[in-house]
Amino acid sequence: MAVTDLGQRQSALEAELAGLDALDLAAAPRQARWRRVWSVTWPKLAALAIGLLAWQVVVWSGWRPTYVLPGPMDVGRRLLSEVGKGETWQAVGTTLRRAGFGFGLALVIGTLLGVVVSRSRPLRVALGSLITGLQTMPSIAWFPLAILLFKLSERAILFVVVVGAAPSIANGLISGIDNIPPLLLRAGRVLGARGVAAYRHVILPAALPSFVAGLKQGWAFAWRSLMAGELLVIIANKPSLGARLQFEREFADSAGLLAFMVIVLVIGIVVDAFGFAALERRLRRRRGLEPA
Repeated sequence: MAVTDLGQRQSALEAELAGLDALDLAAAPRQARWRRVWSVTWPKLAALAIGLLAWQVVVWSGWRPTYVLPGPMDVGRRLLSEVGKGETWQAVGTTLRRAGFGFGLALVIGTLLGVVVSRSRPLRVALGSLITGLQTMPSIAWFPLAILLFKLSERAILFVVVVGAAPSIANGLISGIDNIPPLLLRAGRVLGARGVAAYRHVILPAALPSFVAGLKQGWAFAWRSLMAGELLVIIANKPSLGARLQFEREFADSAGLLAFMVIVLVIGIVVDAFGFAALERRLRRRRGLEPA
């Protein structure tokens, strides 16, 4: 009953604070939907156009022959050709399944590790620097050990993905909990939030912005580790983006190599734009830091 009352009081308090914060925000003029979409889209299109132009200028300079560094048009045609193939989508599906499962496992491990370490001073002293050291360790350095432990298998790739992502997630949560105002914790205790209820209603919501930043960084480490793993650990009858990159390199097919690099880049951009960036915007709006 106390936990229910605490949740209701917290919701009411958040609503009141959001209303007060909204008074400090200048009311943005209402725009048509297409204008809002265009205002967000045109900077990205401009950056893309500048990048493609710079790429084409380098090709025109003759710095490398076109069979080594093809132009954007050649790579674009190859990309359209690959997108129309079922094998390419099968490779994308394999890579995304590995990324999702590995990141999900890293999320569970990193969250539990962050909660335990942040609330225990002896563990903080013992493991704090170790977690940071693991975060800064290059993912490629883990693969000799992973292959030794798990051979050339899915588990070797999963091991490196989890080891690469979990420390970033744990550090994000630890940083968020460390920066919670003590007054907020005391207020939660006064309202009866202790133990699991304190984490659910006070600590984790207050640490959420830093936690999301840790999730974003953890995903970046997981994605990079996965690409490195798929380049080194190629499993028969399981096409993946990393394996396709390796095959295109072995056959000296520069257009195909760059086309698959573009696919990897686009997936990273889409996950950030529709996943983490959207979650960060929602958090800012709930806290009155950004107009709805």
